Amino acid sequence: MDVVGLSRIQFALTISFHFIFPAVTIGLAGLIAVVETFRWWTKKDVYDRLSVFMTKLFAVTFVIGVVSGVVMEFQFGTNWSRFSGYVGDIFGAPLAAEGIFAFFLESAFVGIVLFGRDRVTSTVRWIAGLLVALGTTLSAFFILVANSWMQTPAGYKIVTDANGVQRAQMTSFFEAAFNPSTLPRFMHTMAACWVVGAFFLMGIAAWYTLRGRGSDVSRFALRLSMVVAFLMAGGMFATGDLQTREVQANQPVKFAAMEGICKTENGAPLTIIAIPPDQACSSNASGLGVPYGLSAMSDLDPNGEIKGLDQVSSDLWPPIATTFMSFHLMVALGTAMMFIMFVGIFLLWRGTLEKRRWWLKLAVVAIPMPIAAVELGWATAEVGRQPWIVQGLMLTSHGTSPGVGSADVLVSIFAILGVYTLLFGLWIYGLTKEIRRGPELAPAEASPAAAATTEGAN
Repeated sequence: MDVVGLSRIQFALTISFHFIFPAVTIGLAGLIAVVETFRWWTKKDVYDRLSVFMTKLFAVTFVIGVVSGVVMEFQFGTNWSRFSGYVGDIFGAPLAAEGIFAFFLESAFVGIVLFGRDRVTSTVRWIAGLLVALGTTLSAFFILVANSWMQTPAGYKIVTDANGVQRAQMTSFFEAAFNPSTLPRFMHTMAACWVVGAFFLMGIAAWYTLRGRGSDVSRFALRLSMVVAFLMAGGMFATGDLQTREVQANQPVKFAAMEGICKTENGAPLTIIAIPPDQACSSNASGLGVPYGLSAMSDLDPNGEIKGLDQVSSDLWPPIATTFMSFHLMVALGTAMMFIMFVGIFLLWRGTLEKRRWWLKLAVVAIPMPIAAVELGWATAEVGRQPWIVQGLMLTSHGTSPGVGSADVLVSIFAILGVYTLLFGLWIYGLTKEIRRGPELAPAEASPAAAATTEGAN
């Protein structure tokens, strides 16, 4: 395989692995802020113990995310030097802001919530919890500003230096930062990350219940996470629709690949289950679907025109099957998660949630579902943009480092696989240790009689 293909594989490996940890920490940080607000307002001990437990899970995940992110960012200089030179003036501002304002904000104040909670006032601790959530939100925003500019560049001009090398130069920070895809992608990503955090906490609380370790903390955690997951899953679909409309307007080739539209069509059906078109794309995807559904949803007109891949040269088509399958699997997982939440909310309303062991087991098994969904969403966005590394401005094949060969990249891929295997093992070990230890029990639950009851249940 050539150096471009190997470099793409390496970057896909690193970003896919790294994205697990921000998705979890963003969701957990938001839930910690909610629980800290309950604690500050009510002064109840149950919220204090849940906040401490969740912050420990956050800290373990945050550390691994930082290390994996460093490995990922090094590639901009090692594997993609021409791309880095081309976009350096644009990327410098949001990436610097992410480091200065976001990373240090969350890393500094998580220490107060975790280690300094008994050394500061209740209000200061509450504010620290809010600032951790703000830090993770700002981090996501600035990273998505940079990535969204690659999708829909704005606020720039192309300049040529004395050596004839071209680069993009920022002309308006506001236009570059709030390019057409930034806000829809940011809102969709944040809703998805909240679902990741909620399913993560919900599965852990369900596991405690199944193991006979239910406590006031796990009971509240189960209810809180379920309600948040239900609300945010709805928000995920709403913002996903908004983002899909933005893609159709600004990246019609990606949209056509996502929906399997090879030939421009009026009254296009909404495909639900289908075999994706091959790369030759001789005919539109066909299978189980809703007649006229795609046109009706996209243009609010059942006979509206949906532009196909036939509008551009096949040299500018992304990998069609990968884009199509990533998008449809993401939607399928989102639908499955909504079903789980509908059932859970119904059982909660009936007051039988903790008695339905089949649902509790399903909640434990479902922990990785939203993580898989955000990975598939990221794959849809990045693979669907190909062959462009910056949409309409720079091809991926033109962004690599001229001094790096295939053998160099291949060796680094194996090295990164080794490092990431170690990091993932450490993450699982750290999480398992904290989950087995569990949140602190209330004094009544920690009494000898209660301990004996818990031991007998195990």
